[in-house]
Amino acid sequence: MMTENDTLTPHRIVEELDRYIVGQKKAKKAVAIALRNRIRRQRLPEEIREEIAPKNILMIGPTGVGKTEIARRLAKLCGAPFIKVEATKYTEVGYVGRDVESMVRDLMASSVAMVKEEMEAQVMGEAKRRAEDRLLDILLPGITSADEPVGESQATVIVPRSGADTKEKFRTLLREGKLDSREIEISVPAQGPQIELFAGSQFEEMNIALGGLQNMLGGKKKKRTVTVSEALPLLEAEEREHLVDQEKIVQEARRRAQESGIIFIDEMDKIANREGKGSSGIDVSREGVQRDLLPIVEGTTVNTKWGPIDTTHVLFIGAGAFTVSKPQDLIPELQGRFPIRVELDALSGDDFVRILTEPKNALVTQYIQLLGTEDVELEFSKDAIARIAEIAEAANRQSENIGARRLQTVMERLLEDVSFDADKYAHTKVTIDRAYVDEQFKDYVQQQDLSKYIL
Repeated sequence: MMTENDTLTPHRIVEELDRYIVGQKKAKKAVAIALRNRIRRQRLPEEIREEIAPKNILMIGPTGVGKTEIARRLAKLCGAPFIKVEATKYTEVGYVGRDVESMVRDLMASSVAMVKEEMEAQVMGEAKRRAEDRLLDILLPGITSADEPVGESQATVIVPRSGADTKEKFRTLLREGKLDSREIEISVPAQGPQIELFAGSQFEEMNIALGGLQNMLGGKKKKRTVTVSEALPLLEAEEREHLVDQEKIVQEARRRAQESGIIFIDEMDKIANREGKGSSGIDVSREGVQRDLLPIVEGTTVNTKWGPIDTTHVLFIGAGAFTVSKPQDLIPELQGRFPIRVELDALSGDDFVRILTEPKNALVTQYIQLLGTEDVELEFSKDAIARIAEIAEAANRQSENIGARRLQTVMERLLEDVSFDADKYAHTKVTIDRAYVDEQFKDYVQQQDLSKYIL
């Protein structure tokens, strides 16, 4: 039987990525092949499947060109657990900082949250019915007379004291919102603070044990007085917890984390030893982080509060600008664990025009929809979009090149007045043309110094 993933051919994967990310064909092709190989691996007999490890990818390119977005969209496309981490937040064991194994624990946490959300969605209807029943059980004993008014309107809603259909009549009133303002007392789980008593990488496993102890000691309930409208979502959440099998959630989450998890490690260039420098001072810690990363990427077992996780088949996507250091400055063993290298291109003015208009989540579309919520009809002319792209490209040349992120700062400055006075522009059409753009950036046009005006 064909599954949804069977339709994810490399061409289709690239097409889906094209909907959100402009250009970068080489990187898209590399990740598409990596994802398809995972699907192919699942079709093999188990004894062969276990021998095939993922081909990890190293993306090389300046900030803001789409490295993170490609990895994130890839994971979303195939429903894989995904986390992004920065290599610089980890330190060698013995130093103050996070243990590299914590990235695997974060991946498992992401997987558990994903599976839990999916399983709870399947029981949503039953959970709502049970929550209503619990509310009605609380409300019905409170009826003391045959003509007690219910809800906000005391003139029209009368509920009989007894009768076989009383509960269903109350259910109708509940669903119509006529009981929303009533106050009731319910028991809800007491949420204690999650405390980490130990700081530093060497204590992370002790914190895992502490977290398990806190969960065991949980389960206490406390009384709360809330309105019916506030009680319903609280009771629904509690019923969803009861209806799903927590053990099944963990089992499926572990399977997904191990078989299809994706860990995106950014800023890998910043843990590389600079060319020509010896391993002294801070470089000792840099090389130590690399050596600590090595077993994780190669495949090892990491303890989490949900049980051990094997990283052998997790796909690792490394990334970095590598302007000061080079991939060759990473230790050879780690280089070998990222066999696929792709260089991402710096973005041009033409790319900025496409980024502003083509993707499904294009910036121009976002602003049109945002201001549309206040009945402001925003329209961008083609020459205005071209001018915005020119300004962003010039800003990247004159100051730090932050890629497509520059467009966000340009757009915020451009639409600052319209956003601030949106109530005054309500029910009107605002056209953003080249003249409007030049007016908003007239200081730049005169002085050609964008750094004063755009971050």
